[in-house]
Amino acid sequence: MGKTLSPLVRAFVWLWVVSNVLLFVWIAFTSLKSSGEVFGSPFKLPASPRWPNYESAWSVSEMGQGFFNSVVIVTTASVTTIVLAAPTAYMLTRSGTRTAGPLTTFFAVGMGIPIQAMIVPVFILMQKISMTFNDAFGWWDDRISLSAIYVATSLPFAIFLLTSFFRTLPTEIEEAAALDGAGGARIFAQIMLPLAQPGLITAFILTVISLWNETLLALMLITDTEQYTLPQALLGLYQTMQYTSNWGGLFAGVIIVILPIIAVYIWLSRRIMEGMTLGAGK
Repeated sequence: MGKTLSPLVRAFVWLWVVSNVLLFVWIAFTSLKSSGEVFGSPFKLPASPRWPNYESAWSVSEMGQGFFNSVVIVTTASVTTIVLAAPTAYMLTRSGTRTAGPLTTFFAVGMGIPIQAMIVPVFILMQKISMTFNDAFGWWDDRISLSAIYVATSLPFAIFLLTSFFRTLPTEIEEAAALDGAGGARIFAQIMLPLAQPGLITAFILTVISLWNETLLALMLITDTEQYTLPQALLGLYQTMQYTSNWGGLFAGVIIVILPIIAVYIWLSRRIMEGMTLGAGK
C-alpha cells in the first residue's frame, strides 16, 4: 500500500478512517446518555451509562421483529445472488464465445443504473405479482418480493466481481480434470468453486453489507409493520422518540442496526481483502 498510494491519498484515507471511527465511538457513548446529556454535554462521557436505552429501543419499535426479518431477507437474497452469480460468471469467463464480452459489459452497465430510475416499474411489477398470487392462492408475502428485487439489483455487481476473480484462476487445472474425464458441471462444482472460495466470500459479504442498510425498496414494497426490516424499524423508532424525547434510545437503535455488520466485517475482513486482492491481481 505504501508503494502504490501517494502520501496525500494515504493521508486522506487515514483521515476518512479516523473520522468514521470517531463518529461510531461518539454514537456509542451518546446511546448511553440521558436526553439532557445528549444536548447539554454532547462531547462528554456519559455520567452514568443508561443501558435501559437499548431495552427501550429494542422493544418500542419492535426492532426484534425487524432484526429477524432483515436477517432472513438479506441472508436469503445474498445466498441466492451468489448461487446465481457464480455459474454465470464462470461461464462468461470460460465460454470463449463472442457474446461473453458484451454480456459482461451489460452486467457492468447494470451497476450504474440508480435504483430510483427503476422504482416505478419495479413497484408496478411487484404489485402485479402480488395480485396474481393472491388471486390464485389467496396468499402472498411482500418479503418475498423484496428478496427477489434484492437479488435482481445485487446480481450485476456479484457477477462482475466474480468474473474478474475467475479470470485469475489457472486453466491448467480444468484441462487436467477434463483429460481425466470430468464434465463441465463436475469441474465447476468440485474444482473451481473451492478455488473461488475467497471471491465467493467477498461477494457474499459485500452483498450483505449493501442490502442490510437498504431502506428505499423496503419502504416501497413493505407496508405491514410485522414485515418491517431493521432500517424501517429504526425509522419507526425515530418517529416514536420525537414524542418521547428519548434521544439516547434513538442512538441505541442506530448502534443496534450497524453493530451486526461491523461484527461480520471484522470477523471476515481478512477473507474479504484476500478476495478483492486476488480478483484485482490480473
